[in-house]
This record gives sequence, structure tokens and C-alpha cells, in this order.
Amino acid sequence: MTTTPEREAVPQYAEGDPDAPQGEPAAGGPGGPGGDGGEGPGGGPGSGGSALPPPRELPRWVRWVVVPLLVLVPLGYVLISAAQSRNSGQDVQKQAAARHLTWVVPSELTRRIYQVPIPDGTVHDGYLETNSWDTSEFYCQFTTTAGGLDTFLAQLGTSRAALHDGKVSISDEQADQVGWNFHIPDHQWAGMSSHQAGDKPDHDITVDLTHADAPVVYVVSTVNFQHGFGGG
Repeated sequence: MTTTPEREAVPQYAEGDPDAPQGEPAAGGPGGPGGDGGEGPGGGPGSGGSALPPPRELPRWVRWVVVPLLVLVPLGYVLISAAQSRNSGQDVQKQAAARHLTWVVPSELTRRIYQVPIPDGTVHDGYLETNSWDTSEFYCQFTTTAGGLDTFLAQLGTSRAALHDGKVSISDEQADQVGWNFHIPDHQWAGMSSHQAGDKPDHDITVDLTHADAPVVYVVSTVNFQHGFGGG
């Protein structure tokens, strides 16, 4: 039976012991296992292992930049939302203002589409066009002469004989669209309506004959898109 020889005890010497062999560090001394100056088996400094560094304090300039941003960014969103709300209200006002007449002679193409043959030499011309999914309405007014009124009616295929004294053929709802007032007292009104089949426009015409030499003509020309689909 083989016996394992006992390991000889290694003598321990204190640091500075004159009997300690030269060139060998004393146990527990600097450079020895677990010493303060060496690295332990875990690779950390000394026997205490690796210690976490203390938390780093943020620079002052970071605090002066980040904190105001946290306040100003939400405030900016509030201001933008308020501006958008205000602009939306202004858009509604602009749309309402657009319901007024444009004081200029309408283009020849528009007159052709709505079949409103405005005679030459008219004054105070104004018009407005409105559109919906099934109809388009053209509001027009102008001041002409007695001969100009006869020419206008003749080009529509009618005459003064078709005008009914005291009749306002334009409804109050239509008049409100552009601010016309046909309830002015002591005015001589005459009107007529012309309804055509198919996709041709219908005409509601009211004439102010108070001044015979300068009659004011009001026209509402309506194009009904349902006519092309068997409508009335």
C-alpha cells in the first residue's frame, strides 16, 4: 500500500522578519494572494472584489436644459392646439362670407352652363354659385335697360308677357342665400319660373320694375343632376 507523503509545512514569516527568505513575499503581504496591491483570483483588486463607482451627479447645464424643455414642450402643444382651433373658427367665418355675391360679370362659360344670357351694358352685376351632391345653383343679378330686359327674356325664349305682376318667383330660402330682400315696400315686382326637362337648368326670375328705365333682374338658375337619371 502506497502512502502519500505528507506535505511539509511551509514556515510563515511575518513581514520584516530577518529569518524570512529574501525575494519571497510574506504571506498576506503586498503582492501576495489577497494582498492590497495585487489582484485576487476573481481579477478584482485585493480581497474585496470589484466595487461599483458612486453615482455620477448630472452637470448643472443638463438640469438647466432638460427642466425647461419638460415645461415648454407641453406648453407648445397647448398653444398649437389653440391656434388650430382659432384658425378653424376663422375658416368658418370665411365660408360664411363666401355666401355673398361676387360683384363682377360672371364668365361666359358659367353663363353658358346655367343659360343666363346677360345682355351687354349691364351694371351692378353680381353672382354666386353653390353646389351640392345633386344640384348646382347659380345666383345672378344685374341692372339693365328696358331694351336689355326684353333682349334677356327673348334669349331665354320668353317675353315680358310671361312676367306676372306682383309675383316673386324666388323663394325666401333662396333669397337668404345671398341676402336678397323682396319684401321692400313700394317696389313693383314681377316674376316667372321656367322649368325644363332633362339636364337643362330651371330658371326662377324676379324683376324689380320700380324704375322702368333701369329694371333690376334677379335670377336663380338650378341644374338638377337627377334629371339625367330619370328625375323630374
